[in-house]
Amino acid sequence: MKIISEFKAFAMRGNVLDMAVGVIIGGAFGKIVTSLVNDIFMPLIGLATGGMDFTNLFLSLDGNRYETLAAAKEAGASVFAYGQFIQNIVDFLLVALCVFLVVKAVNRFKKKEEAAPAAPPAPTKEETLLTEIRDLLKNK
Repeated sequence: MKIISEFKAFAMRGNVLDMAVGVIIGGAFGKIVTSLVNDIFMPLIGLATGGMDFTNLFLSLDGNRYETLAAAKEAGASVFAYGQFIQNIVDFLLVALCVFLVVKAVNRFKKKEEAAPAAPPAPTKEETLLTEIRDLLKNK
């Protein structure tokens, strides 16, 4: 029973809950970024490159010619799939760009919040008392 109470204390600590929320939000944000890359940017890159599919670029190491990477793999050929590597680099750069732009926008929004002037702090009891004494002395 002691282990259950220790686990409960561990699981309910603030930073564990914060981390769990971060992981969940990160997973949802990852889906958004992946969709932005796959559904928005990649079609534009495909249009700019004439519809070239990087993932189908490969070099067959057995000397035979195959129409597609899938056909080469199905035949059991060893392949050097450099196109998939290029695609992963492009995906990474696009994801990094998307995350950078989102962080930049959030930081810009935070700066506007911080730039708003803060209300002056309320006077302390001592300041209030001194002000009253000053006003009383003025009125005499």
